[in-house]
Amino acid sequence: MAEGPAKVSSLQSIRYKRGSLQLLDQRKLPLETTYLDIQDSADGWHAIRDMVVRGAPAIAVAGALSLAVELFNLETFVGTSDDAAAFVSKKLEYLVSSRPTAVNLSDAATKLNEVISKAAATSLDAIPVFQAFIEAAEHMLKDDVATNKAIGSFGATFLQEQLGDSKKLSILTHCNTGSLATAGYGTALGVIRSLHADGILERAYCTETRPYNQGSRLTAYELVHDNIPATLITDSAAAALMKAGHVNAVIVGADRVAANGDTANKIGTYSHAVCAAHHAIPFYIAAPLTSIDLSLPSGEEIVIEERSPKELLYARGGLGEQVAASGICVWNPAFDVTPAHLISGIITETGVITRGGSETFDIKQFVQKAAAN
Repeated sequence: MAEGPAKVSSLQSIRYKRGSLQLLDQRKLPLETTYLDIQDSADGWHAIRDMVVRGAPAIAVAGALSLAVELFNLETFVGTSDDAAAFVSKKLEYLVSSRPTAVNLSDAATKLNEVISKAAATSLDAIPVFQAFIEAAEHMLKDDVATNKAIGSFGATFLQEQLGDSKKLSILTHCNTGSLATAGYGTALGVIRSLHADGILERAYCTETRPYNQGSRLTAYELVHDNIPATLITDSAAAALMKAGHVNAVIVGADRVAANGDTANKIGTYSHAVCAAHHAIPFYIAAPLTSIDLSLPSGEEIVIEERSPKELLYARGGLGEQVAASGICVWNPAFDVTPAHLISGIITETGVITRGGSETFDIKQFVQKAAAN
């Protein structure tokens, strides 16, 4: 991966044109704006694993596009269409191993495998298989932005209806779910953007989101960039903020939503959900339908990735000086699972999943209806 400084007028985590992919190195934000040139799926794997790019939707798009660039620039390939499909499928399997908790990447791999299988069945040559993959990956990039804007619109409208007594709303969010976590606009932060555009947002509160500080480094960066009224708090200040009456709702993203509504998201999300429930504050998930994994009946089956101990032992998420005692043991899960009963609703690009008077979410029925439309 080569790197170089770049100046941008708008926030883009992914810069792509056919045959070329650049990813914004989010580890260096907000102090440096540097893009890395991604030349193949190996570069894509390391960029995802090392958190150059992060956020479940962005991971899926970046992974697919890294392979699209590799295929476009492939000088020679000896083999049939079936050989080409097998080649691409193996590369996709490799990419999925980079961040196992985020379902969007594995969901994208499944859909892309279907695309290349169909292409292989209609041609004997490898080139049409590669071409079909490239076009499908590019379509993912365009779809993600449209999806995020729909999530923002549905979420903003729903919140205004649910919290109609308040003239303006203050929203607490955790981690980063904006343009930097997606192909553009964002999920939970997209809802905040839509509320701000509608003149309904009083203030956005973002947590620092330790130990990698995606909130202080990335969410705060986006909010300041877009001139959205915002305040940064420590992760441990959320309960006090709620008790003081400054939060009307909590909105976070998701890396994986189980069939019953249990949701895996950045570590600390569960704590905020418990605090919100104690203070009778609604707690919402904002995520595309691709984040829903109907194959998992509950959050008990979600694999939780553990990060390097260095992220706690050293400053700046492991990149700075040592701050902890030498020899101390570390437990550093990247995610936790929020039980469905603590979640008020799940905001998607086709509407908001609610309980509808029931004690449980019927997510499967919602997804089936969305697919039918």
